[in-house]
Amino acid sequence: MLSTGLLGATVTPPGAPPGLDLQSSFIDLAEAMGLTAGAARLLWLPLPMVLVLVGAVVGVLVSVWLERKISAAVQQRIGPEYAGALGVLQPLADGLKLVFKEDIIPARADSVLFSLGPVLVVVPVILSWLVVPFGQNLLISNVGVGIFLWIALSSIQPIGLLMSGYSSNNKYSLLGGLRAAAQSISYEIPLALAVLAVVMMSNSLSTVDIVAQQTGAGILSWNIWRQPVGFVIFWICALAECERLPFDLPEAEEELVAGYQTEYSGMKFALFYLGSYINLVLSALLVSVLYLGGWSFPVPVEWITGWLGVSPDAPLVQVITGSIGIVSTILKAYLLVFFAILLRWTTPRVRIDQLLDLGWKFLLPIALVNLLVTAGLKLAFPVAFGG
Repeated sequence: MLSTGLLGATVTPPGAPPGLDLQSSFIDLAEAMGLTAGAARLLWLPLPMVLVLVGAVVGVLVSVWLERKISAAVQQRIGPEYAGALGVLQPLADGLKLVFKEDIIPARADSVLFSLGPVLVVVPVILSWLVVPFGQNLLISNVGVGIFLWIALSSIQPIGLLMSGYSSNNKYSLLGGLRAAAQSISYEIPLALAVLAVVMMSNSLSTVDIVAQQTGAGILSWNIWRQPVGFVIFWICALAECERLPFDLPEAEEELVAGYQTEYSGMKFALFYLGSYINLVLSALLVSVLYLGGWSFPVPVEWITGWLGVSPDAPLVQVITGSIGIVSTILKAYLLVFFAILLRWTTPRVRIDQLLDLGWKFLLPIALVNLLVTAGLKLAFPVAFGG
């Protein structure tokens, strides 16, 4: 199947069966309507990014609503009920409120850095959605180093946090920015080592290839069974990167007011929370891709079509398979989001020294040992570990 390249070019994964080509279909349709091929390509270029932006924002709205409802259920209360059915419009109401609130810049703040900080927090996270596959051909960019592209983009976010804290001309904001940078650096390394173990087994940095390597025997071929330690390390580090409890030290209210966000209001304040929730959904999607088989179903589609006596290449079966793949990826991701929200009300916040000790003295050595063990198992059991 074909996937859409970053700049509109198509990339064919090695050995992939023929399938839908969204770009070619769009260009053919545009040409049928009277446009030239060049104009059709230019019209196609912004569509993938618009699709990513819409998907990320919708993911945030769903996550905010889930956070409110799950938190209410944990505390045995109702939660939002009046803004739409079951309060589903409450996230939109929150967003509209922040849009119309006054944007205040402190008198002695560095206005350029103050405005640029939230942008550097949000933009890299949205760009990271480019490499998330929802199916063999359902992703924006099947680049060969997709998973490390995400790690590289996520490392930009602490710069924005530190910039926001520094430019606010507030000592509490500066301490919050410093904490955010220290926390991110501490957990970025174990996370990268956990990813490297999966890459080693998959023999590829492409997110599509990593999922394809987990589709042989259904749920039994998912990486979580071969990388249970890596799965735990990755999820802990992802929560720390998203500054979710118990790792929300940069904005611990009882210590730092609101950390690097203290002086922000209006839309700039909203961008920080937008980035945080987009990052949470993105991290859950990547856990699904790396360890839970991505779009693959617990029972292989080939087995089901064999039992039913139909061809897996039939157009209707292809459409059903693609739809199930999208739903499967999203369900796995939101199951992890549910656990992340549940952790908020079941675990106490750690101290900053405990947080740094966990990253440097515990997770980093375990991630290194896990990588070495994976390399040994790959050599000893090449069939099971991608030798």
